[in-house]
Amino acid sequence: MVTLGIRNFTDRIGDGAGEPLLDVENGEELMHIQPLVAIVLANRPPESPGTLYITTKRIIWLSDVERESGYVVDFLSISLHAVSRDPEAYALPCIYAQVETLTTGEEQSDSDSIHSLDISEIEEMRLIPSDPTQLDDLFDIFCQCAELNPDPDAEPEDEPNWDFNADQIEEADVADCEDPENPIGFSNGEHELSRSVLELQIDDQRFQDASEEMGRDTDSGHQ
Repeated sequence: MVTLGIRNFTDRIGDGAGEPLLDVENGEELMHIQPLVAIVLANRPPESPGTLYITTKRIIWLSDVERESGYVVDFLSISLHAVSRDPEAYALPCIYAQVETLTTGEEQSDSDSIHSLDISEIEEMRLIPSDPTQLDDLFDIFCQCAELNPDPDAEPEDEPNWDFNADQIEEADVADCEDPENPIGFSNGEHELSRSVLELQIDDQRFQDASEEMGRDTDSGHQ
């Protein structure tokens, strides 16, 4: 079950800083480990560098200093991710991500401080590797994992439009549609229609042959 928003994460295994406990029973696999990554949630100050774990389902950041400090967000909660190198947007090069939460789209009162927000209501996250040259590789991995987690509520693609007007039919290049294995000329399906048309043509030819033969028999009878 997918939970929207960023969450605290403390499920570690192993000694020292440990590693995240993955949901292997549901097919979660580790895709990439990036050490020395700082994390910034919304406009809060950066947290001390930790280790970034990217799995087939989630983004997990674990502090290298405090074992009880860590965050996780499902890829299905990431509505946008990008490489940010503009110092006017943020002082350091980073991976910028927008996070969908249960309160996304709701207006916040002026009295609400970003520091008073619950962690699950924060809608922006920045991941800052100590080596900025790793940003493009991280972005590619984000893209790969995002493709593994398509939006289950997304509408299916529109059905192809099979309506053509007369002008479009006349302008079509018949030669481009011809298929040596399909003499009717449909190269992208409609095999049942093609077969029916072909059978109709064959039956029509047989009817013509039969009519000619009957005509010859009749002529022979009159002679």
